[in-house]
Amino acid sequence: MEQGFNSELYLKVQTEKIEERIKMFDKLYIEFGGKIFDDYHAARVLPGFKPDAKIQLLKNLKNDMEVIFCISAEDIEKSKIRADYGISYEMELIRLIDNLREMDININSVVITMYREEKCVEQLQNILKEKNIKSYIHRPTDGYPNNVELIVSEDGYGKNPYIETTKKLVVVTAPGPNSGKLGTCLSQLYHEYKRGIKAGYAKFETFPVWNLSLMHPVNVAYEAATADLGDVNMIDSFHLEAYNENAVNYNRDISTFPILKNILTKIMGESIYNSPTDMGVNMIKQCITNDEAVRQAAEMEIIRRYYTALCDYKQELCSKEMVDRIEILMNTLNLSIKSRKVVDIALEKSKEEKNEIIAIELSNKKVVTGKESKLLSATSAMLINALKEITNIPDDVYMLSPEVLEAILNTKKKTSYKTSYCLNIQETLIALSICAGTNPVIKKALSRIGDLRGTEAHSSYIIEKSELNVIKSLGINLTCEPKM
Repeated sequence: MEQGFNSELYLKVQTEKIEERIKMFDKLYIEFGGKIFDDYHAARVLPGFKPDAKIQLLKNLKNDMEVIFCISAEDIEKSKIRADYGISYEMELIRLIDNLREMDININSVVITMYREEKCVEQLQNILKEKNIKSYIHRPTDGYPNNVELIVSEDGYGKNPYIETTKKLVVVTAPGPNSGKLGTCLSQLYHEYKRGIKAGYAKFETFPVWNLSLMHPVNVAYEAATADLGDVNMIDSFHLEAYNENAVNYNRDISTFPILKNILTKIMGESIYNSPTDMGVNMIKQCITNDEAVRQAAEMEIIRRYYTALCDYKQELCSKEMVDRIEILMNTLNLSIKSRKVVDIALEKSKEEKNEIIAIELSNKKVVTGKESKLLSATSAMLINALKEITNIPDDVYMLSPEVLEAILNTKKKTSYKTSYCLNIQETLIALSICAGTNPVIKKALSRIGDLRGTEAHSSYIIEKSELNVIKSLGINLTCEPKM
């Protein structure tokens, strides 16, 4: 895929922008949204963006920075799951803490927000205590959001415990959305000003990109990605009025800005922001080097999101409204599923073979397919055929001998309750890895598995979650027909 984004420039200018904002205050609390690790959405819509860019950004700032994590007690109680990783918010929180500590990034504490006597909270606190991480409890703030006099008082934010921080920059982040980051920032500002410290607030979000147009595919792709949250991109009317300049923000930030501005003014004694866009420090646009490449990549992401919604709806995992919202976005940009070359190939091959098929378009633009058999799942066959094409292994050469496959299948039949015993993609990777120890051809093929990252694939049926997770980990952009 043609590159369209300069990740090195991004780290430089984004770091400088945050440092510039820090200088405005004695201390800056920055609400840090989105994924800290593995930001593959950004990497897909901004070809050239590195998935670990935010981590590198934090590393640039770490000498004068500490991190506060927020997690909602309600999310803990409901065992809320991150759809992308398939793990709970608590487990994601622990994962983030452990990973940041390995990078020598200072973790200050965890704030458990919106606490209403949930008993499960104590278990998380015990885990954090064992890790020598302080935890704090924040209950719902009385009077929020309209009674500013009560909110900014000892009976409002004053009821929350003060979190002692020592660095100029305090990053407030979370394992997922709606975790109470903003409330934690405002509560800390209240306590800082009581202590005579001029603290400030800023917001760091990758999307939407404020200085791209409202209907730029990158911004539309963000709206498609957050269709389940009901986010809608809008022109920031406050920014337009203050500066006579169009800026893009999303509905929640725009609708809550008057309340947030009143609270900040009450705390700080002055109004420093004229719009929600003013609060942000996003420098994405300055680092786009090929707008056409970025547009094409974002359009493909919108179509992929549409297929994901169709499959989720088929499995009763989302509403028809979510599907319709993404379809409207596609129609607005005149996008069609026909734009995905692999779709027609997979469907035509499936009809021809009377079998389930997965088609994958490799970086050399060649499309290869895999079909389900008694020995291999369609995903496994696709993987093997793709590796053969990449490493020029003749089609009649076995990557896994029938004898090896039969031995594995016989074991599966004795230990599995399933009616189908063919090797799934995870089992195939394990088998290939074992055989690579004695077979240089397989070893060479596996050494090129990284070449699959960023490739496009389509399946004639909905792939089960265990195989889908492996395909995601390989970086293959897969879509599926909404067919069980």
